[in-house]
Amino acid sequence: MKLLLTILFFFTLVATVTDVKAETNTVSSTVVTNSTPPTANAPTIMNNNSDICKLGIGASVQNNVLGLASGYVVTDEFCETLRASRAMYQYGMKVAAVALLCQDPRVWDSMLDAGTPCPAEGLIGTEAANYWKENPSKIPVGSKFRDDYTIVVKDETQQGDFDALKNFGLMALTLFLIL
Repeated sequence: MKLLLTILFFFTLVATVTDVKAETNTVSSTVVTNSTPPTANAPTIMNNNSDICKLGIGASVQNNVLGLASGYVVTDEFCETLRASRAMYQYGMKVAAVALLCQDPRVWDSMLDAGTPCPAEGLIGTEAANYWKENPSKIPVGSKFRDDYTIVVKDETQQGDFDALKNFGLMALTLFLIL
């Protein structure tokens, strides 16, 4: 028991001396503060709902002197078309819902590939197929069938050549002004 008390006394003495030494020790130093500039943070645009049809885009750039941040919201038009079509279908307007979707060339092509042409002017089935043959200019631009239905006119080709020449001239003028 005496040995245990002696060891306990020794540890207490060492701890007290070490604590006293630490308190009496003074350190002098020079602190140089090197603060970094604030960071440019791109704004976040929350989109927690898949039915919103908007996409947020943000970007930022930072150097030692200047920081820029910006954000932009992009609207997905096809998503909006799907939402409107879904609402029409729920209200019982099935032909109108399909007609709305048929404004997209991919949907128009897939409907024709399936053998069910898109409705047009209140016509469905064979009557709609005849309407599209008579009015190929109403087929959505970008459809793979538009060229099959449309007769190419020579004047349109010449106009396309003039547009290409005009675009080349504008590009050359822009290059000249930049240099």
